[in-house]
Amino acid sequence: MIKGAIAIFKRDFKKFLGNPFVIIFTLLMPIMYLVIFGNAMGGTISHVSIAIVQEEPYDDSALPFTAFIDNLKHQAAVDYPPTFDIAIYTDELKAKRALQNGVVSGVLVLPSPNFRDRAMRLYVDSSDSVTPSIIISGVNTALVQSGTHTRVEINKIYGDIKYIQFFGVGVIVMAIFMTTMMGGGIALIKDREMGIIEGYFVTPVKRSSIIMGTIASGTVRAFLSGFVIFVVDLLITGILIQSTQDFFMVLLVLFITSIGITSFMVSMASRFSNQQEYASMSAFFNLILFMTSGAFYPVIGMPDWLRWITIINPEYYAVHALRSIILRGQGIEVIGMDLIALCIFSFAAIMLGIATYRRTLE
Repeated sequence: MIKGAIAIFKRDFKKFLGNPFVIIFTLLMPIMYLVIFGNAMGGTISHVSIAIVQEEPYDDSALPFTAFIDNLKHQAAVDYPPTFDIAIYTDELKAKRALQNGVVSGVLVLPSPNFRDRAMRLYVDSSDSVTPSIIISGVNTALVQSGTHTRVEINKIYGDIKYIQFFGVGVIVMAIFMTTMMGGGIALIKDREMGIIEGYFVTPVKRSSIIMGTIASGTVRAFLSGFVIFVVDLLITGILIQSTQDFFMVLLVLFITSIGITSFMVSMASRFSNQQEYASMSAFFNLILFMTSGAFYPVIGMPDWLRWITIINPEYYAVHALRSIILRGQGIEVIGMDLIALCIFSFAAIMLGIATYRRTLE
């Protein structure tokens, strides 16, 4: 029995040593978790934009509470990178519109000089799980330092949103990736191992049609998976979709995201001949894409070098679009750039998949 076990051990260990790709990724993944996860979670929040505006009737000569404003700006100046970016607005409606469109994270409305006994009004984007508390703390600190005893009325423009609701949106995108990884890429490798791909060559089916059909099938599976998790997310977190238009906007984002991620994973799968190598690569991309998508933690809390990854990360645009619709009830005017970015990525991934697949079959 021992001899047989030793023989099996030698065989399996030789197989492991004979696959340097898997060895490298096995050692690389813990390092990547340390670097990516460690920097993406719990980083120092910086460059939080706060709009300061004076309520009507306006006094163009100077803003009231200058000592308070100076102390708030001083907080931004002493930190590096600065915690706050202060922007002075002259129109309250424009400031609130900037908050709704995500240009700023908070709006502080100062009382008119004629009504200094009124409370300050602080509006914060409550769909963000972290920055509202930072803004509130910064405003209170500036009030204490300036000796101002004015009350602050806090208005969470999207209501009280819990972290599970904030995080639940990201889980929808993760479901799409996991379904694509298992159903799209691995299915393609299995077909190659079983000789099904070679069987296509004796038919009139073009090679580009093979990859397009695989992407289409994977997209449908990913979309259905994302939709199911979307419904489950609503049931568990208690979020209510505000309108039928928002519901169909969510479906549109899920569909475009499914096309892009499926195309990307299939193009990657066409480069591998066995499932073990593909699984190692998929785990690597899942870590990078999901951790930098803003699903766990706001992107502004990540270091600058990590934020650059979000520019080419389709999951970032998907999470931002879904969060804008589901938590904020925003429409195409806000998520338009997200949809454009997802469409560009999807088209590029499809072209990459076709080119890569043709090259690996030749």
